[in-house]
Amino acid sequence: MNNILEIKKLTFGYSKELLLFENFSLSLKKGEIKAIVGASGAGKSTLFELILKNLIPLSGEIQNSLVSQVYQDPYSSFHPSYTLLNQIQDVASVKQLDKYLQQINLEYDLLLKLPHELSGGQLQRASIIRALLMQPELLLLDEPTSALDNVIQLEVMSSLIKNLETMGMLLITHDLELAKWCADEIIII
Repeated sequence: MNNILEIKKLTFGYSKELLLFENFSLSLKKGEIKAIVGASGAGKSTLFELILKNLIPLSGEIQNSLVSQVYQDPYSSFHPSYTLLNQIQDVASVKQLDKYLQQINLEYDLLLKLPHELSGGQLQRASIIRALLMQPELLLLDEPTSALDNVIQLEVMSSLIKNLETMGMLLITHDLELAKWCADEIIII
């Protein structure tokens, strides 16, 4: 099975004197969930920015397949003036929309609203649906369940796990118990 994410000997820091990563390596295959756990400021979100090529490493190599991301703050990932459905249709086919609405337990009518008309948890679930509809091979999850209560958190993670036959997931979380519950491997940074 081929890797959908391959990080080899990554070195990065915002200054050469203070490195966040030095010779960091990681690989991920379809069907796997790996969790990145660490304190605030340890470089978890920076790693995602490097994978997305929004930052350039000092050295090393990052190769990845088609990627989609779920951000920690769902309000910053949607434009405030357009309905959620319009924004989803701008980036993805909605052929499987009903499937994901059922999986993530979200009502279709909520997608016809503006982002500020939804709760943080509803908006985060819409963000997850958008990411899944983009049909990525690699799904980056940055604290995807932090806006959800514990019961919904488990429902959403269970739903995400159902999609592992088509993708692999890299999860950033500070919740070590969540990481232990769902991840094949936990990487502490």
